[in-house]
Amino acid sequence: MASDTGDGRRRTLYALASGNFAQFGTRILISALVPFILLEFETTKAGIGLALTGMWAIYALCQFPSGILADQYGERQLLLLGLTGATAGLVFVALAPSLVAFALCLLLLGAGAGLYYPPASVLVTRLYEDHGSSISILAAFGTLAGLVYPAIGGLAAEHFGWRPVLALAALFTVGVIGTIARVVPRVPPVNDDGLRDSIKLTEYRNLLTRPPLLYTIVLAITFIFTFQGLSSFYPTFLVEYHGIDRGIAGAILGGVLGVSSVAQPIAGRLSDTFSRDSALVVSIALIVTSLAVLLGVQSVVGAMVGSFVLGTGLSFPGPLQARFIDRLDEAERGYGFGLVRTVYMFGGASGSVVVGTLADTSGWVTAYGVVAACLVGCLVLFGVNRLGAFDL
Repeated sequence: MASDTGDGRRRTLYALASGNFAQFGTRILISALVPFILLEFETTKAGIGLALTGMWAIYALCQFPSGILADQYGERQLLLLGLTGATAGLVFVALAPSLVAFALCLLLLGAGAGLYYPPASVLVTRLYEDHGSSISILAAFGTLAGLVYPAIGGLAAEHFGWRPVLALAALFTVGVIGTIARVVPRVPPVNDDGLRDSIKLTEYRNLLTRPPLLYTIVLAITFIFTFQGLSSFYPTFLVEYHGIDRGIAGAILGGVLGVSSVAQPIAGRLSDTFSRDSALVVSIALIVTSLAVLLGVQSVVGAMVGSFVLGTGLSFPGPLQARFIDRLDEAERGYGFGLVRTVYMFGGASGSVVVGTLADTSGWVTAYGVVAACLVGCLVLFGVNRLGAFDL
């Protein structure tokens, strides 16, 4: 392996993390530019929302085939293909003359981004034994993009328009592609069988029904449900419930993701030192505490303190994903990790709809109270498993 030294592996890890930064940033940037896009296309929030839903849906669907193709052809090829597709999609979005064209181009962006993460995470586990720490660094760079892209993109769009902002983001991603092409080693693929022979439906079904993985999928759906429900409406919640200015509310969301990006490597180290479940329990406890503060202290101080605690609680991606990796054999990590990511991301995507509907019909206390209740349910599952009832 061309990158078998400590320095080589670190360069590879940070090159992969930069790719995750770019692919996540390109998607979250679109959300930050929605106010500008609405005005230009003279459309409705429902129209833009449908386009964004398509992007996130195709992103989730591509996780599974990405893992299969990475097993067959090698992770490096899929990394480059995914980022190239995302870059092309971003350029086409910037040039889209209509809402329909905009929506179609978002599908390409989502597909390219969806090809990236499974092979990146699997390659990291092949280079590092400390899966929790290394995957947390990979995931943290994506969360960091949630702070950087919206803050810079929104401000730049005010002065230059949203299309040039997307073009600049695409240019940055081209630089990341060059870095990955230069730094990431060519690692032999895990599976050298033919592509047709590598697709085994019975094996996929058995994998999803394997008790340790099924248990972890249930946990993951709850975590993603929580993240989608909170992140989709957090600025709106701050404005309506705490009376915070809309611009400041958006900046606070960026701050939450910024704190999360710092907390994730710490959670990964915790999961390597103690256990995956210990890190996830701490994450749940922090999120539930943050919701109690946010809902119980209706003031700017409550919003700021609750937001900081929430950011520290949103540190679960690394330990959660490492929990999957630990329960997959090396030969099945590519397609297996992609498969479970598709399942739990689809399952958790309903968080936005559920929280939005409850906020409209019953208020924010009920909406975020349901999120907290789901997390408490996870704590119960952890407790039962800890007592040896499941041994999962």
